[in-house]
Amino acid sequence: MKSQGNIFNRASRSLHDGFMKMLAWRERHIKEKTFVSILALMVGIFGGLAALVLKWLIHTISSLLTSHVTINEGNYLYLLLPLAGILITSLYVKYVVRDNISHGVTRVLYALSQNKSRLKKHNMYTSVFASSITIGFGGSVGAEGPIVYTGAAIGSNLGRVFRMSPRILMILVGCGAAAGIAGIFKAPIAGMLFTLEVLMIDLTTVSVMPLLIASITAATVAYVFTGYDVEFFFVQSEPFLTWKIPYAILLGLFLGFISLYFTRCMNMMEKMFRKLESPWMKISVGGTILALLVFLFPPLYGEGYGSITGLLNGNTGSIVDGSIFYPDRGNPWWILGFVGALVALKAFATSATNGGGGVGGTFAPSLFVGCMAGFFFAYGLNQIFDLGLSTKNFALMGMAGVMSGVMHAPLMGIFLTAELTGGYELFLPLLIVSTISYGTIKFFEPYSIYTMRLAREGKLLTHHKDRAVLTLLKMDSVIETDFVSVTPGMDLRGMVGAISRSSRNLFPVVGAGGELLGVVILDEIRNIMFRPDLYKRMYVNQFMSVPPARVRIGESMETVMKTFDDTGAWNLPVVDDSGRYVGFVSKSKIFNSYRRVLRHYSED
Repeated sequence: MKSQGNIFNRASRSLHDGFMKMLAWRERHIKEKTFVSILALMVGIFGGLAALVLKWLIHTISSLLTSHVTINEGNYLYLLLPLAGILITSLYVKYVVRDNISHGVTRVLYALSQNKSRLKKHNMYTSVFASSITIGFGGSVGAEGPIVYTGAAIGSNLGRVFRMSPRILMILVGCGAAAGIAGIFKAPIAGMLFTLEVLMIDLTTVSVMPLLIASITAATVAYVFTGYDVEFFFVQSEPFLTWKIPYAILLGLFLGFISLYFTRCMNMMEKMFRKLESPWMKISVGGTILALLVFLFPPLYGEGYGSITGLLNGNTGSIVDGSIFYPDRGNPWWILGFVGALVALKAFATSATNGGGGVGGTFAPSLFVGCMAGFFFAYGLNQIFDLGLSTKNFALMGMAGVMSGVMHAPLMGIFLTAELTGGYELFLPLLIVSTISYGTIKFFEPYSIYTMRLAREGKLLTHHKDRAVLTLLKMDSVIETDFVSVTPGMDLRGMVGAISRSSRNLFPVVGAGGELLGVVILDEIRNIMFRPDLYKRMYVNQFMSVPPARVRIGESMETVMKTFDDTGAWNLPVVDDSGRYVGFVSKSKIFNSYRRVLRHYSED
């Protein structure tokens, strides 16, 4: 056994040495830009394959479970499957993954801004299995968030294997995310735009080529294995005429408020589930809500892409297939009410899925809500005013509008919808609806559903270069601790001794429990420090002063800089949540770090 262990160790060392030699050879012979393009190609291939595996798993599980579902009546199986899916996913995450893998896109954003673009190795596959179980069993979420998480993790870990810098890791994370979207939707342009608008990675001379390579490669992989058909079959049988432009404008406003409603409902439900401390309670509440909603409204089962395809093909009655409302499929007012209920309840079904312990994203739900809302708008106006609006066209425009509003990504919403359906003839109304929807929700919500959590904590990387650099700066890297502390009861002689031991002109006054009581500034005591007659008569608590402000250890660098601007101070003390002294931050240290990060972050 010992000899086998020695052989294994020698083989490992040999492989490691060989790999290090290969890295050294690469650095000498292959330029960094060229090698990044090679890595982007690899990320595109792996990201595209991961997307195919995820789609296949979801389809296989869903087909096996729903093969006996009837379309002309309610199916009580829907009361069981979604709850079972949430339970299985929760057990898998709790006992196998042992890590939180929900909110994939938000976690990618956090890794970019706070963790030097590093994602754990298990993120390359765990989200694929978890989301396929959740969605296959009827979880009302999408596979796109998990595939973004998976693709980003592939890019991050591949870059770390080849010892790439954090700046290149950031690009590779973006490549992985773009590859995931391009692979699962067959939409290379949308994949790249997702990286730019949602992940907010800058489009520079260094990043543009890798992002294009990864997106195109992943889409090509999808085309090779699944053919050239678009995700949603759509034929524009009715042209969009100029007299319909006012209705497109009204649709954009309507979808902006639908996007706001969806976002606010998701946040409200998320807060409710956070208050449930027991995981079993979360599973019970989330699973029960989801199961009841899916039983009453079967289009809420899974991603809902079948219902979207039905409406885009003009098959209006199919929306009530498999529900207890099937006998009313010929009544237009029942159809209108049913679709309106889907628009109102999708956010609750999605939140119940994720809050209960399922794993999935909000891409598919936003597409679903948009399609239903666009159809509801046109179908309702046709019933009331007999306008002759194309419900197919407006359903398609609705998809772009809600995605643009919910994700604050109008360009991605436009191109993703066009690439998903082949509906390029509707490009002008897509532009109108997406722009107006985005502008409407932006007035009420400055951040997207993905970024609002991090934005509130000051941990969001943005296109604003100054804010981005401050976000990348870490408090720990700028705190200085080489200050000699003094106590309030120390006399002037002791103070002079502390001055002689220090190279600083600032001294924190610390109490018995380590709490910061004030500061002593050398310039303020210079007139008394050379008077021996005062050495035994004056004490620190007589000449110490209160600092103009204190910095909390968890505050963002943007907040710290605002505090410096408000106070005009050059140095500020740092305290923990209990008020205990930690150190000082100085403008000079922050400026030096800022210049270093800016140079590194902006380097082309």
